[in-house]
Amino acid sequence: MVRVHYIFDPMCGWCFGATSLMEQLAQQSHLELVLHPGGMMDKAQISPDFRAHILQADQRIQRETGAEFGEAYLERVRSGQPLVLDSYFTAQAIIAARLAGKRDFDMLKAIQRAHYQQGLDVTQTDVMQQLAQTMGITPETWQNVMPQAAAKVRSDIAQTQRLMQQLGLGGFPSLAIEQNNEWYTLSPSHYYRRPQEWQAWLESLSVTA
Repeated sequence: MVRVHYIFDPMCGWCFGATSLMEQLAQQSHLELVLHPGGMMDKAQISPDFRAHILQADQRIQRETGAEFGEAYLERVRSGQPLVLDSYFTAQAIIAARLAGKRDFDMLKAIQRAHYQQGLDVTQTDVMQQLAQTMGITPETWQNVMPQAAAKVRSDIAQTQRLMQQLGLGGFPSLAIEQNNEWYTLSPSHYYRRPQEWQAWLESLSVTA
């Protein structure tokens, strides 16, 4: 089976923009989607200047990818209320979902919807537990797997960063295709708003040499 390694950050707006492409990829039975979370933000308090940058970037992301940012999210960024972004806690939750037997990609999408559309604070443990429950993870299971994920998250992110260095990747989102013991990279940006061409490329990835 061909493995497609998705190098992303949960707090990356361009990764939110690429989600529809990743959904198509995840539906391909001949491809294995492997997630590699990055560590772009570590409990980062977002300044007014950076908020303005985020809003400007989000307009471009929506224009180029078609992804829609929710008004609740935009208002949260515009407001004077504290805004903290944390790639590590969100990556921990993604790892925890996998440990609980669920698809890590589904947790990534749930986090993106909560943050970028509903304007929820995904640094809060109660918000994350609610997302887990919507995926069918019981509170008891969640309380069990989150500490396990906490023990893994920094090493997993360090592994992502090493992989990016090895492959010469400079940012998120990026794809690395592992096929017949060979690796090559692709930027999802080539296929924004081109779902038919993306589907054709996905189908062209052969499972055999």
